[in-house]
Amino acid sequence: MKFVCLQCGREAPFSERGLYRCGCGGLFDVLHDYSRTDAEQLKRLFDARLSERNTPLSGGVWRYKELIHPELPVDRIITKYEGNTGLYENESLRKAAGVRRLWMKAQSENPSGSFKDNGMTVAVSHGLWLGYERLACTSTGNTSSSMAMYAALANAEAVIFLPAEGVSQNKALQTEAYGARMVRTEGGYDDGIVFLDRYAESLGLYVCNSINPLRIEGQKSIVFELAHQMRWKLPDWIVLPGGALSNASALGKGLAELREIGLIDSAPRIAVIQAEGASPFHRMVRSGQRSLSPTPKPDTVASALRIGNPPNWPKALRYAIDNANGVTASVTDEEILEAKALIDRCGIGCEPASAATLAGLRRLVAGGTIGSDETVACVLTGNLLKDTEAIERALRLGATNTVETPAPAKLSPEIIRGMLL
Repeated sequence: MKFVCLQCGREAPFSERGLYRCGCGGLFDVLHDYSRTDAEQLKRLFDARLSERNTPLSGGVWRYKELIHPELPVDRIITKYEGNTGLYENESLRKAAGVRRLWMKAQSENPSGSFKDNGMTVAVSHGLWLGYERLACTSTGNTSSSMAMYAALANAEAVIFLPAEGVSQNKALQTEAYGARMVRTEGGYDDGIVFLDRYAESLGLYVCNSINPLRIEGQKSIVFELAHQMRWKLPDWIVLPGGALSNASALGKGLAELREIGLIDSAPRIAVIQAEGASPFHRMVRSGQRSLSPTPKPDTVASALRIGNPPNWPKALRYAIDNANGVTASVTDEEILEAKALIDRCGIGCEPASAATLAGLRRLVAGGTIGSDETVACVLTGNLLKDTEAIERALRLGATNTVETPAPAKLSPEIIRGMLL
């Protein structure tokens, strides 16, 4: 296990402090040696760990430790048994999408309520193992609440740079409740990344944003667990939202490694969905370019997608588009809220960024990119309660069964019977 620069190929030890980006400007990636890995032996090992309870390797991330961070001592793992999230089929959603089979992988069921926990448990464990005492991130809300939770669990200090505007109040309050030191900043997420890139090490801060290659390693577990749940036979497509593009990078990398090891015979294609008001990656891929032009003022109802300069775009381009024969799409806020209402009403629920997957899937099916006879898994990245403002907006679209009365209804059988007719 070692770090390799994605751009120039420079190698570095994974134990070196402050390594997120190479001197050439390229992002570091983690390279594993799987040459002696036995796929069947791993399957038996992963199956055996399914029966464990409340052990460091019983969660849906560290169950796959050999593929994520084999060097980390087990007693240094900081975990809330993240992963182990549901995989749901719903006929109403399948019909709405227009495909043969559809699964929803609900990373929204993670301890802090988002997929960030899959990567954060690895990044935090690694940082504390290296000797850092202060963890830091900039965030649109989910990264901050996840990092704050793990920092509190480990009795470490969490320093959060949160944009003064555009962050869901629910996410900010969750972060504060975990005891993080929050700094409200001018500018947006992208400005925070630039600041941490430049000054984190001199301030003694360990960066837990997805420029940290260990975050990507942890998030690979999403597709590892999905493959495990599906008995190592994945669907034709995996659809996921694209903000900072850590998931696109991680799932694409994870799929390539599953094939390399022999745990799967064939890999799905990947579809990355962005909001129209924050879609620099989609515009780049659609135009056939190999460099990204940032969106100066990203704007969308899906706050987790409100990122104009996604730091992981080079990894996402390599792993999700080039290696996985991937595609992109962008969707409107109206499409996102409509899809969110559908997912909420079927009992799964999600925040707006997650709903972009269903909205994008419908658009890709309508355009013929994804066939009606194909099978699809959508990754739901954030919990329904992450953004209650968005719930209100979705309900205003008409997705409510609340009985409106001019005054509070009397609890009488006759009155209630009339309302139920």
